[in-house]
Amino acid sequence: MKKINLIILALSLSLGMTSCADFLEEENKTGLTADGYYNTLQGIEALVNSCYTPMRFWYGKEHGMTLSDMGTDIFTRANGMENPAVALYNADLSGENGQINFYWTRLYSALNSTNAAIGRIPDSPLSENEKTLRMAEVRFLRAFYLWHIVETWGGVHLSLEEVTSVQTTAQRSSVDEFYTQIFEDLQFAMDNLTANPDQYGRATKPAAEAFAARMHLTRGNDAEASRLAKRVIDEYDFSLVESYEQLWSINNVRNSEAVWIVNFTSDLIFNRELETPGNDILIRDGGNNSHLFYLMTYDQLPGMVRDIENGRPFARFMPTAFLLDLFDESIDSRYDVTFQTAWYSNNPGTYDLPLTSGTETKSVTFNEGDTAILATKYALTDAQKDALPYTVIDRNRTYNTDGSPRVRDRYISLKKFLDPSRPTVAQQQGKRDAFVIRLAEMYMTVAEAELNQGNVSEALEYFNTIRRRAALPGQEQAMEVSAGDLTIDMILDEKAREFAGEQIRWFDLKRTGKLVERVRAFNPDAAPNIQSFHNLRPIPQQQLDAITNKDEFLQNEGYF
Repeated sequence: MKKINLIILALSLSLGMTSCADFLEEENKTGLTADGYYNTLQGIEALVNSCYTPMRFWYGKEHGMTLSDMGTDIFTRANGMENPAVALYNADLSGENGQINFYWTRLYSALNSTNAAIGRIPDSPLSENEKTLRMAEVRFLRAFYLWHIVETWGGVHLSLEEVTSVQTTAQRSSVDEFYTQIFEDLQFAMDNLTANPDQYGRATKPAAEAFAARMHLTRGNDAEASRLAKRVIDEYDFSLVESYEQLWSINNVRNSEAVWIVNFTSDLIFNRELETPGNDILIRDGGNNSHLFYLMTYDQLPGMVRDIENGRPFARFMPTAFLLDLFDESIDSRYDVTFQTAWYSNNPGTYDLPLTSGTETKSVTFNEGDTAILATKYALTDAQKDALPYTVIDRNRTYNTDGSPRVRDRYISLKKFLDPSRPTVAQQQGKRDAFVIRLAEMYMTVAEAELNQGNVSEALEYFNTIRRRAALPGQEQAMEVSAGDLTIDMILDEKAREFAGEQIRWFDLKRTGKLVERVRAFNPDAAPNIQSFHNLRPIPQQQLDAITNKDEFLQNEGYF
């Protein structure tokens, strides 16, 4: 493979590396080397800590969201999307795709960092107890990165040793070999991690068990998946928060439901990214950027200007009509928590709004706080829209009758990632921790695993627990489903309602063998193009060009 640099920029800075103006004449004034630094307590702890950093390149980042939520049944591209090929599965989805190349590089760099730590911890000056604990953390993270690699690209190169020099060949390993290593690493992590680490955000025993439950479900080991998920539910201090709305309060992100998170901070210095991927991919300036990407351009409509409360609208992703239709908002609280359907005037004045005829206008005066925009998933008549004193974005304004987008800049917006704590309108960095595993996932894991084993009544118990939590007050019974209705498709529908935008959808659809079927049925943008080979991503062409055994390590089937 192409060379993977072990010492990231942050570590280089800590080593005090400098160079003169002539970049060809580098000088290490400290005399420190990687080997020397990693043999210190500060160095080995820095190496372990660096193994967490790549998670911030995936979670809460635009391109990680693109690869995990776009091209599914529940999201499609809005007018600002930077990588339509991933959403459409068209001919442009190839080994030249910049986002896919970026994550190949980042994930293999992450894998190499974990391999380096695993190889160096035994000879480090850590105490024996600390060695075991840090090894468990790093092996948990290695399993995590291996899962992303194997599910994204399939049986590619399985590297388990630190790479310190240029490698010119790559060998394919089977998917089974990847998962054998994933389960070995997770077993070590489960055996040796603690439930309550000394620093928030470090890997924990229940996080390892929860991730192992996800892995066993992925591999069809339903009994073990259910057992581990039940342990996480029953044996620790986690609990479902009282209401779905409480999950998304910016002041409550570290709550009782968060099993495993990527933690961010409001300190912009610490939220800055210290690695740069080159000039081909833009990574936002640190922090959790998820608040940017699901918002339609409300600030271009009468009565509105961009503000902190409504967010900075990048208009990258929009919900499919199918996702909106999954909710019965008369009984399910998650619709109004998840989506923004009304915008209230923050730019008072008198405006001429076009009538549906397109040739006439109506004069409307907005006072501060008046409804300026209403978006609805239902179709209104022209007369109904013209009678309302604000801009109306109804179903017919956004979607065609087949569910394909008619426009991509006016739509119901996913709002649950909004960060109103940002001090300025333009700030892109957000402090919201990103959920990787919530306790609700464990309930859904038990439901799916027990359903797969034919234990419908037990599956229903866990499934309905999530439904009841989501109910509007007094609608708990109406939200429950009966045993005869519970199917894998119903579970996928429920996970769409519960986890929309949380970077798991593509993996859920692939795991259940439903990716092609459901995209063809519910995503008109991607339906004409998606094929079975799209269950894997293309291997970056830069990788294929760099190796010498090109006849042995080939592009994934279906890609050119």
